[in-house]
Amino acid sequence: MFLLYSDFNCPFCYALHERLHDLNLIDRCEWRGVQHAPHLPRPMRPWNGALGAELRHEVAMVQRLTPRLSIALPPGKPNTLPAIQFAITLLRINRQEGMRFIRQTYRTFWCEGKDISDPKVLNRLATCDLSQDLIDESLNIARAWDLAWRETGHGGVPLIVSPDGDILIGCVPEDTVRRFFA
Repeated sequence: MFLLYSDFNCPFCYALHERLHDLNLIDRCEWRGVQHAPHLPRPMRPWNGALGAELRHEVAMVQRLTPRLSIALPPGKPNTLPAIQFAITLLRINRQEGMRFIRQTYRTFWCEGKDISDPKVLNRLATCDLSQDLIDESLNIARAWDLAWRETGHGGVPLIVSPDGDILIGCVPEDTVRRFFA
């Protein structure tokens, strides 16, 4: 199984996730949500000035790299730990439902600009009631994933680790992804 380290508020992670779906490779991945920017606020706040310009630049780069991808400029970037904890909880209950939630969470943020740190938004995406106890239990898994990601020695996302330990970083072209999974 390939390990896919990814953060919901990274447009390159969203683009690679969609690319893995399009190439029918996502089922060969174990998705591991990490926070590359854990300092981001809950609730999400609008970004202006330099932060807004940075976000516009990131979205424009993703649009150039993946012109067919549906993506819109969100108003800011939220703290993603709540969404990661929901994803972990759902993956533990049912992998298929967890993977559906992950894809919908990316799209809800990158296409609709919704605040995915908001429990109401996450509950709607989950389509089933999750107890707070189950969500709280996922924090240890989130911490373990974060530690494993940091131990790769690379601070960027998206990052894929092959079963042999090879690493692929970033939203790379389709042919590079195919070769990495071959």
